[in-house]
Amino acid sequence: MNAQTMPRTFKKVLVANRGEIAIRVTRTLHEMGIRAVAIYSEADRAALHVRMADEAYPIGPSPASESYLRIDKVLDAAKKAGCDAIHPGYGFLSENAEFADACDRAGVTFIGPPASAMRQMGSKTAARAKMQAAGVPIVPGAMCNTTDEAIAAAKKIGFPVMLKAAAGGGGKGMRLVHAENEMANAWERARSEAKKFFADDTVYLEKAIVRPRHVEIQVLGDREGNMVHVFERDCSIQRRNQKVVEETPSPAASRELVARMGAIAVQGAKAVGYFSAGTFEFLLAEDGNFYFLEMNTRLQVEHPVTELISGLDFVREMVNIAQGEKLQFAQTDLVGRGAAIQCRIYAEDPSNGFLPSPGRIEHLATPAGPGIRDDGGAYSGAMISSYYDPLISKLCVWAPTRQYAVLRMRRALTEYIVTGIRTNLVFHSKLFHHPDFVAGRYDTGFIDRNKEFLLGEPVLAEDNREAVAVAIAIAAARLERATGANSAAQGQSGSHLSPWVGNHRARALR
Repeated sequence: MNAQTMPRTFKKVLVANRGEIAIRVTRTLHEMGIRAVAIYSEADRAALHVRMADEAYPIGPSPASESYLRIDKVLDAAKKAGCDAIHPGYGFLSENAEFADACDRAGVTFIGPPASAMRQMGSKTAARAKMQAAGVPIVPGAMCNTTDEAIAAAKKIGFPVMLKAAAGGGGKGMRLVHAENEMANAWERARSEAKKFFADDTVYLEKAIVRPRHVEIQVLGDREGNMVHVFERDCSIQRRNQKVVEETPSPAASRELVARMGAIAVQGAKAVGYFSAGTFEFLLAEDGNFYFLEMNTRLQVEHPVTELISGLDFVREMVNIAQGEKLQFAQTDLVGRGAAIQCRIYAEDPSNGFLPSPGRIEHLATPAGPGIRDDGGAYSGAMISSYYDPLISKLCVWAPTRQYAVLRMRRALTEYIVTGIRTNLVFHSKLFHHPDFVAGRYDTGFIDRNKEFLLGEPVLAEDNREAVAVAIAIAAARLERATGANSAAQGQSGSHLSPWVGNHRARALR
């Protein structure tokens, strides 16, 4: 072990993010006895992640390009606060190799993988080549420079094919092409979108797997080469190629298949010298074959479901690894217990193409009770900004079986109350009553095929109506208590820190 990886203890960590993930990281830091430093844009001055931190620093205007994506401003805040390390969460700078290098030059530890691994896996085309060389199965595909080359490659591979942006993800720069006469238009639109979102119009072509499942494998490794996988997550419920619901175990994967996928993911991670938390995403075909899709070199949005079945805290593990510690467990020590499901609760309008629905939340009441976990970043009176992803929270349930978990999520959704903005709560409720979803029979095209059922008017089951009435009554009572508490709080200091955090611990620096 060299001096760079000698175990050390962080005293203060800057969380280079916002919203629910910043809060989630802050909570673990506090459990570890580490002071958490927040950053915030002008739009987030009153955000919950700022209120929960020990210190908070402004970093610029509301657009992310002028605040959360500014490496210089983030590092300047870390320097002012005297931070030992930076945790990037997900999104923003979390997979930016230049940011990881800049942290190193500034003498601040980046809590995440090495920049070299990010670079190898950051380009989808380069990652495909690297993984193919490492023995990881990939979808047949080709790099093309013109429409004619793309048509020729598609004919060789066989339609349908998918065009994908080489430099990005999240459903941007992707087009499904069923026939030769669709290629020219799809090619230009994919390139244009790739240029807009990633400043790189390079696209490549892959064989489209019909009715695939989107199954990912969580990996975790230390700086000494110890690497494990922590089972799988099924992320097949998607709209516009973006995940909406995730669960583990996957209803479509046997334990033997997961073990094979896990071994392949560990093999791929070791091939790029990976450490920290990361995720290998695969397409699982109906015949049981699986193909590498991409690697996310960061903490995943859906990591809570894996924490619920494994008992691990991935943020804690990432911090320990960044401090130079070894993994305290081997593959054989890991056991998955029960089933967990996550719903992403968005401020969006499913009936209008899932378009964002920004605005002020009038009242928010979240579910509670056995087996419920809600990773949220909002509160009654909070503003859902149009500048950022409209995620309100990640609602998770755990139960001994998947059947029980589905029933528990149904109950939890009836308790979730949001007023003042549109949300996808009704969509989720209908999804969890769809017989095919309940049976675990779904794939990445499930939402598109079932729009009439999922996006129509809400129809409550008879046994849920009383529960909804009770939930509304509880929400009203909470609102009345909150109104009284807010009135009392208005007579206190004008600090932008929350009364939820004692002034002896929370201090905001402007």
